[in-house]
Amino acid sequence: MLLRLLPFLPLLVLLGSCTPEEAAPERPNIILILADDHAAQAISAYGSRINNTPNIDRLAQKGMRFNNMFVTNSICAPSRATILTGTFNHLNGVIDNRLTFDSSQVTFPKLLRQAGYQTAAVGKWHLKSRPTGFDYTNVLPGQGSYYNPVFLENGERREYEGYVTDLTTDFAIQWLDSADTEQPFFLWLGQKAPHRNWMPGPDHLTMYDDIEIPEPATLFDDYSGRSAAAREQELSIAEDMLLAWDLKLTEVAIPGGPTGADNQMYNILTTMTEDQREAWLAAYGPKNEVFMEAGLDGEELTRWKYQRYIKDYLRSVASVDDNVGRLLDYLEERGLTENTIIIYSSDQGFYLGEHGWFDKRFMYEESYRMPFLIQYPGAIPAGSETDALAMNIDFAPTFLDYAGVNIPGDMQGRSLRPILENGETPDDWRNATYYHYYEYPAVHMVKRHYGVRTDRYKLIHFYYDIDAWELFDLEEDPKELNSVYEDPAYAEIRDSLTDLLQALQEQYGDDPALFTQNLELKKADHLARGAAVRFSTPPADRYDADAETKLTDGNYWVYSMYAPIRGDDWLGWRGQPVEFVIDLGREQAVNKVRLNLYQSPNSWAYFPETINCAVSGDGQNFEQVGGTTTMNNEFLDGTELYEVSFPQRSTRYVRVQLRPMEYIPSHLPGGGNDPWIFVDEVMVE
Repeated sequence: MLLRLLPFLPLLVLLGSCTPEEAAPERPNIILILADDHAAQAISAYGSRINNTPNIDRLAQKGMRFNNMFVTNSICAPSRATILTGTFNHLNGVIDNRLTFDSSQVTFPKLLRQAGYQTAAVGKWHLKSRPTGFDYTNVLPGQGSYYNPVFLENGERREYEGYVTDLTTDFAIQWLDSADTEQPFFLWLGQKAPHRNWMPGPDHLTMYDDIEIPEPATLFDDYSGRSAAAREQELSIAEDMLLAWDLKLTEVAIPGGPTGADNQMYNILTTMTEDQREAWLAAYGPKNEVFMEAGLDGEELTRWKYQRYIKDYLRSVASVDDNVGRLLDYLEERGLTENTIIIYSSDQGFYLGEHGWFDKRFMYEESYRMPFLIQYPGAIPAGSETDALAMNIDFAPTFLDYAGVNIPGDMQGRSLRPILENGETPDDWRNATYYHYYEYPAVHMVKRHYGVRTDRYKLIHFYYDIDAWELFDLEEDPKELNSVYEDPAYAEIRDSLTDLLQALQEQYGDDPALFTQNLELKKADHLARGAAVRFSTPPADRYDADAETKLTDGNYWVYSMYAPIRGDDWLGWRGQPVEFVIDLGREQAVNKVRLNLYQSPNSWAYFPETINCAVSGDGQNFEQVGGTTTMNNEFLDGTELYEVSFPQRSTRYVRVQLRPMEYIPSHLPGGGNDPWIFVDEVMVE
């Protein structure tokens, strides 16, 4: 069972003497601007070579830049849970995007509110449960939409026309306008951008059209210097990007109509206003025509995909930067700048073509490092920077420290205030950061791993269905291309890092063994055991091992959450109806078919919408005998035995048909993509 923080009852005790009446009258306002997937290497204050962010840079010019701020788990919901609670994910219960945040936990907004702060959450939330600890909320459901989004204002659904980054900033400023000037405030301003699928706003649709963005040196990385984990991911720009959804090639999708994965982009276009759609098609249509006529392949096609991806990503960032400028200008006009701590950060880093990838998840530097820029005039020296090793568990203690609120002992981070105000790292500051990523098997197929990073070295252990170690000397190999784990010259360093890793796991209370559950293998003796199976639609290549016998071998696995799907256990089909016929060998009396099915939303694996069974004496002429609509619990992870019962029939052949949902709805993980269907044993009884 996952541990949880202290319940809500001890809050008053934790607050100690920091009641509103006793707190200092000039407690600072606090604004956290949290973008989604904004990599530090796409911020000019961090030396970006591909774009400029003049408004975000204003925070660096007037405050401090953290060069070594790291995420504890490089994925959206877990990072947000850590920021709110100041704890690692094995304690706050959100180890991956599949889980719902327990909103009864102690969070820093609750503590600020109890201490007299006005609190608001606006924009991206992405924790499934409703925000708590806030006087006002106006948040996006799930991932939200770039154009004409739905917001949940204090829980009430409202639809708006416009671009999500602009609207989020509008709502934040409107709340600030209504705030009581006699009380300090905290504002959580969550921007959706630049999250996948990187849809630029109307003001930036043609930005960068006339230039080539420099390619990263590792765009064509072959992963030869690392473990199988680097090779077996599904983050590849060349192989894993969707033509319409990611690359905006709607011409590919539109002829097929509004079904299938890429055609989710077509559906979005139909929800735009006429003016929005015309502007979009005018911007992308001519560029897409040029691409379609070029007939690119190989490395040239990958280069084109990179340019389309990175430009859309940076266009989305440009809207965020514009709106940061709007907010900063508003604060200056209202005279709020001097007593307001303003932070710009992101829930994690992101791959911008490095290693040939997009997305995040790995402990490699590009997705491990978070941007963190903070200003507080008069307290934080302007134009300063630090190389201190910091983590997102430090956000909450820092905010509470500045607000004069006691920091709960359960929070695992430390206040950054000594570093911010003195510009030096305290002697007793941490000398290493700890990381643990859990979401596998799932979308992008990045293996589970944990690791430790010091100022020079990084040790990573990939585990679960792999046992692989990597060690990098970041001074000699900053791009992390060659693991030196087996190099005798690094044996002493490897051993000391292993000891340090174990010490940090003990310090933070993390036991990776808890997340490597044993799988339960069950036996099934049924009429079809050992029978031949004929497929109308063959399973996907990676899940076709022994396909003709796997469904009727008499063995099936019972999976609970986080258990792996392995190619030698399951047959998988993506985005297409499934049909197979089982030959019982002779006529037998049957009245039931049971199927072991798997669902894991973040793996894009969903139960089929319908299951139908038919019987035949000759294998050619079938009689429909029964069917069912599956009870599709959207967020269930694990296996279910689905049963189709029917009046007894004497038959030799049994046909099973499975129909998937047309495409994954946008509010579910993998929205817009083709769902997978996974089947293990089929039992005829």
